[in-house]
Amino acid sequence: MPRITKEPEERRQEILETAIRLFYEKGYEKTSISDIAKEMNVAQGLCYRYFPSKETLFDTAIDQYAQTLADRMASVLNSGDITLKELITRMPTFLDTEKNDNYTYKLCHGPEGRKIHNQLSMAVCAKLLPIVQAQFDLANECGEVHLEDTLTAASFFVYGQLGMLMQTEIPGEERVKRIKKFFNDILFAPKD
Repeated sequence: MPRITKEPEERRQEILETAIRLFYEKGYEKTSISDIAKEMNVAQGLCYRYFPSKETLFDTAIDQYAQTLADRMASVLNSGDITLKELITRMPTFLDTEKNDNYTYKLCHGPEGRKIHNQLSMAVCAKLLPIVQAQFDLANECGEVHLEDTLTAASFFVYGQLGMLMQTEIPGEERVKRIKKFFNDILFAPKD
């Protein structure tokens, strides 16, 4: 049987996608690097060439998905010359950007999903923090807001909304509405 050679990035992505599918189907704990290699019909060493451990492979897959979600959110945040108030109105949340059409989504929302979803949420927040801080810096420069510490404000806004997003007994649209109202109240409430 002839050896199939693939570009390194293509092979790396294939390993990630196979691993995520198996993590979803079999569970993270019950999936080994050997299982992933067998599923791909490759030598186990090939997987280790790209990922030194199952944990590294998993973390890389979650980070890649986090980047996808952050990019979707950032596309609105970086959409040009609009005010911070308008950005908040248009702002997508985790609820808006996740699509349930792939194995990473299913893994994060499946039976073992709580811990994995929390890891994903933290990764997305870390990627969004500098983008939100830059928006606050710009709003400060334009005089739209007056924030002394944009890093703290951005951290609060990015990570702080997770508490409300996790209130699953409240419908998703209502959670998003409350978050946006709170952001507007904090940033744009009339000063006494």
